[in-house]
Amino acid sequence: MILKQNQNQTLELNRSSKFIFVRKFIFSSNYESKLRMKQKRVKLSISIAVVMLLIGLSSVFIGAAKAQQPQQSSQKQLSISESLPSSSSSSLTKIFSQVENSVVQVISTIESGNNSNLRIIINGNPITRNQTALGSGFVYDKQGHIVTNDHVVSNASKVDVTFVDGNTYSAKVVGKDPYSDLAVLQLTDNISDERVIPLIFANSSQLQVGQQAIAIGNPFGLSASMTTGIVSQIGRLLPTVYTPYSIPNGIQTDAAMNPGNSGGPLLNMQGEVIGMNIAIISSSGVNSGVGLAIPSNTITREVPSLIQNGTFIHTWIGFLGGKITPDLAKLSGLPPNYRGVMVVAIQADSPAAKSGLKGLSNETTNANGLARLGEVI
Repeated sequence: MILKQNQNQTLELNRSSKFIFVRKFIFSSNYESKLRMKQKRVKLSISIAVVMLLIGLSSVFIGAAKAQQPQQSSQKQLSISESLPSSSSSSLTKIFSQVENSVVQVISTIESGNNSNLRIIINGNPITRNQTALGSGFVYDKQGHIVTNDHVVSNASKVDVTFVDGNTYSAKVVGKDPYSDLAVLQLTDNISDERVIPLIFANSSQLQVGQQAIAIGNPFGLSASMTTGIVSQIGRLLPTVYTPYSIPNGIQTDAAMNPGNSGGPLLNMQGEVIGMNIAIISSSGVNSGVGLAIPSNTITREVPSLIQNGTFIHTWIGFLGGKITPDLAKLSGLPPNYRGVMVVAIQADSPAAKSGLKGLSNETTNANGLARLGEVI
């Protein structure tokens, strides 16, 4: 750029000089004109020769500089392309190829007195008739343990597990926890260790809203389907099918889930399990952008006990609580926006009852003549 600018300045300078020579020639006397004409012709020839030489040299330098620009540009492009991270699509392809052999289809059959065999796909709905329930699961360890949702295999008389290559193996339920909607299966057919590839678990307590999330499962029986989204929120209370209790620290995601995704893994961008898909919130029964997953820390905490003991013992207090609304806070003499839980009811013979906690009572009135409110914790 600087070299080109100097060339332009040189050309402009010599054009101005040439213009001045002409003006002087036009206004000179006849006597001096011939003599000066010869002298100026010589000077003009020299000047032109110098200008041409400068132009030639400039062209050489400019040409050399331009010749170097593509090489430098290509080097820069190569450097940039080498430093860029892999694209999202290639990363997803790599993750899928990394985990596809570890995600399975779980088919459970519940026999009843009639002979009808109704095949349906469930995702959070209880099994009430003779049905074949289709869900998802994934490999937990090299010993052939598969983890899935309890509601996928609850009361099943027969369970089959199908891998992505189409091979199907028999399995049995070795442990389950309806309170966390978790179940562990054990493959009963002979299968080589090379085919049993467990997934790696991440620490779900380190999740942040906005992180990318990947759901893999068998929606509507379409095996090994992959969808993507983000972690929409954390700390959700998740419903369970067979108990009145909720699962804490649930993950909300907009990665598409549909009936049949239950029990499948929710992964991060390293292909690690951050949760197990459990349910969707939808008025139509299909994906509406609100999917829910059990956090991975709950799975890793419970599964060893489910494998060893067949069950998991939860710590519990034994009371029903409710949110402290502004009206309740005012009646209780609490400051506005007080954070806590109001005890509504106490379960008999529970740790809460033995501790003396008091719930809402219609028998005892407070100073305002209203029913006594429960204690706040």
